Amino acid sequence: MKRFAIVAGTAVLGLSALTACGGDDKPAAPQNTTSQSAGAKLAATDVGDFGKVVVDGTGRTLYLFDKDTASPSKSNCDGDCAAKWPPVLAGSGTPQVDGVDAALVGTVTRTDGSKQVTLAGWPLYQFAQDAKAGEAKGQAVGGVWWVVGPDGKKITTEASSDNGAGYGY
Repeated sequence: MKRFAIVAGTAVLGLSALTACGGDDKPAAPQNTTSQSAGAKLAATDVGDFGKVVVDGTGRTLYLFDKDTASPSKSNCDGDCAAKWPPVLAGSGTPQVDGVDAALVGTVTRTDGSKQVTLAGWPLYQFAQDAKAGEAKGQAVGGVWWVVGPDGKKITTEASSDNGAGYGY
């Protein structure tokens, strides 16, 4: 039994020595669906009856908010609003695009100092109730949230159901 404890202890020490040499001492940053350290990904794809809309790298539909401004770019969705409508954060790299004009893609600094991706000046968001790729439950919520086309313009086609009622802000 004593021999087992010595072997186990040696193995633990050996592994800790190996991991100590494995890189910098910074802890890993927490990951979420709106932040990608390599940079955001935007693509144009068909979603429901809306035609081509902009989605993120996981295929989740992106929205713009009528209470924001495009010129100059300004996000007006913070706090509880941002919990229900998570901003698409830029990350540290250049946003990757597929079917979206890269010249229309930019960033705006949010009140918390983070950089949010913009399209034609409009800050972009996800809708927390869109659980998977291809959903657009946030369309026309409160008459102020809209799926966005690859040209950066809102698409005002009404959604077929009111799944997101109460999240209009």
